[in-house]
Amino acid sequence: MDEFNHRKPLSLRRRGIYLLPNLFTTGALFAGFYAIVQAMNGNFEHSAVAIFIAMVLDGLDGRVARLTHTQSEFGAEYDSLSDMVSFGVAPSLVVYEWALKGLGKWGWFAAFIYCAATALRLARFNTNIEVVDKHYFQGLPSPAAAALIAGFVWLMLDYDISGESVHWYAVALAVFAGLSMVSNLPFYSFKDFNMRKSVPFVVIFLAALFFIFISSYPPGVLFGLFMCYALSGYVLWGWRRRNKQPPIA
Repeated sequence: MDEFNHRKPLSLRRRGIYLLPNLFTTGALFAGFYAIVQAMNGNFEHSAVAIFIAMVLDGLDGRVARLTHTQSEFGAEYDSLSDMVSFGVAPSLVVYEWALKGLGKWGWFAAFIYCAATALRLARFNTNIEVVDKHYFQGLPSPAAAALIAGFVWLMLDYDISGESVHWYAVALAVFAGLSMVSNLPFYSFKDFNMRKSVPFVVIFLAALFFIFISSYPPGVLFGLFMCYALSGYVLWGWRRRNKQPPIA
């Protein structure tokens, strides 16, 4: 599901199948499938990039559906299934083939923790969508967790570091991402940003600088950004606990 975009309740979603938003969902699904195929062929950099492409397409389908008023129950369920492939199965298999394969049961166990956590995260999001604070996610969103895994693989490959030499780091990252997804930690949802409202010129300028910053070194910048986001939930939880503030529902 598009976890960075709030979906309408089931009672408000229209029945039917709409072509445009589901094309983006299909593209995200294909990118996840492509990542798995490339990992099986040993092209791990292609796999990592494909997962990021799936993340971009997944972020567009919900917005397109809302802008064109083509939300549907079918699209919501299709989106959730696509997310399980692109952000659950694909990252776990990619990191397993790249770094965890030689660890025996510990390798596939770590990969399965991540995969199972994604399924649980998606199921919880679907059932709790109407009862949680809309400004925060409960647990690390699955696209961010997938970007964390893909970014790590891409960054290590860019430095010509083999998966075998960092397999325990890969285990720790997969388990960390999985446990963060099923945790109750609050992660900012960025739902306050309304792209249909007018913004100052400086915002557009800063957005351009942001994309230039990413393009300067995609593997390192993307991994760093999503690692910071993954840690932000722990920082926010610790800050609220220190100030004796109630947990975010």
